[in-house]
Amino acid sequence: MMKQAVLASMVTLLVVACGRNDSPSSPSRVPENSPSISGAAATVATDGRVPALVAQGQRRSGFGFNGTVSGFPTGKVFLTGGGAYEPASHFANAGGGFTCINAVRQGPLSISINPNDPGPCLDAEGIRWDTAALLDSTTFKCTASATDETATTSDTTVVLQADFYRTGDGNEESFTGKMIVSSGDISRNFPGVNLWVQGVGCGNAQTVNFSN
Repeated sequence: MMKQAVLASMVTLLVVACGRNDSPSSPSRVPENSPSISGAAATVATDGRVPALVAQGQRRSGFGFNGTVSGFPTGKVFLTGGGAYEPASHFANAGGGFTCINAVRQGPLSISINPNDPGPCLDAEGIRWDTAALLDSTTFKCTASATDETATTSDTTVVLQADFYRTGDGNEESFTGKMIVSSGDISRNFPGVNLWVQGVGCGNAQTVNFSN
């Protein structure tokens, strides 16, 4: 009888333990209307929420591109790269190469936020960019005198807040600004453009590819 009582107690404890859902080692769940995921939190390696997104069946889009933008009074910028994003959850993990072909002296790329690397992005400066946040939409201009237009993130267009780095920056970016990449035209006023960088202008990105 004593052995049966002990066994019954052990079974009861096991059932209670298995029924708990507040264990510190349990992976966190993502609400369907979760806030934006940005920076290091958006990477597959460090974000425990990424597997949850897959489990919930939310569809991601992938993209890749390279191109050059200009149009504002100064500056010409080359960008290449790509990544993946999921609009409903605001997940984004993207990055690539970045170079200021000509110095940018207006907009975000003209004002460094890195005290150890001050000044605008000058000729031949820049090494890479990565994602700070996935944005639902943004207003933009292809030239300083153009009227405002709006781009919206979708399966074929991605609007990002991006960080831009120069050689020697390490993980401390020099600039942060918005960018748009699309598989189709983004402007009614400038047909054929599908790439934009805040304060620099628009361009026709080559080898653009979106998949989902």
